[in-house]
Amino acid sequence: MPGRLPPIRRTAPPLARSLLVLGLAIFPAASGRTAEAPAATVPVPPPKPPERPDALKPPAAPETALPAPPARPAELTPPTTVSPKESGKPAVEAGTEAGKPEMPSPPPTPPGRPPELSGEAALALKVSPPDDTACRTRLKRLGVEFEPLPPIAEGQCTAPLPLKVTKFADGVTLPQGATLTCRSAEALARWVTEVQVEAERTLKHPLATLELGGSYVCRGQNHDFDAKLSEHAFANAADVMGFSFAGRPSIPVKAMPEGSEEARFLVAVRGKACEFFRTVLGPGTNAAHSNHFHLDERERNAGHRLCE
Repeated sequence: MPGRLPPIRRTAPPLARSLLVLGLAIFPAASGRTAEAPAATVPVPPPKPPERPDALKPPAAPETALPAPPARPAELTPPTTVSPKESGKPAVEAGTEAGKPEMPSPPPTPPGRPPELSGEAALALKVSPPDDTACRTRLKRLGVEFEPLPPIAEGQCTAPLPLKVTKFADGVTLPQGATLTCRSAEALARWVTEVQVEAERTLKHPLATLELGGSYVCRGQNHDFDAKLSEHAFANAADVMGFSFAGRPSIPVKAMPEGSEEARFLVAVRGKACEFFRTVLGPGTNAAHSNHFHLDERERNAGHRLCE
């Protein structure tokens, strides 16, 4: 057709065609390599160790039969119950005497108390007094004059073997006498011996009389009715009021001028009393003992002594 241009043929440049051909060649190769990738490797277990030789194997334990349990004692075996059908007897109804459990027998009655331990006889029982024969022998060797007295029992005030002491060694007298246990009398006698020595050393005159204010008296401590019983209530104490001498005035127990021979004498004999008696009280202890020495043989724990 006149005036019409022929169609234009567009061709790809040579470089583009080369790249296209190269890409098609590479893609299949890559795809093939991906599909042919090897599977993951599975670990193989380690080989088993060789079996232990028979010589090193432990010996097999012998098979022993368990012992049979001991037979149950007859008293622990429950009684065999026989049904009414087997025995041919009618069943026992609940609540009857035969159906009740057997009651245990009551314990035997204890034997009766002996008559001497019952009623007034029991209250009349007395504890045997201690034997003071050896103590009385020592008193005689110390030159003490005494005589036994009947037992003392005034309520709680007691003295099973009291003695009445009237004279000590070297003729030292007790004008009113003293009712004491043998142990207290022995302690007093040994102390009087030391008082005699001190009188001759300090005063240059022998002791003649020991003036007592009391020995056995049924009373409380410090003459208090409601207080604990005094050792006087057991003939276990003596109150020394003063000392009389041959050839000089007597010395009462009281506070004396410091430095005087009377004061030195009283201090010395008071200290000696602590060696023989478990309790020694006097002037300076309290008002109740301002005019005498209280001497007693009261026993205390661990042999404790009170010397004030």
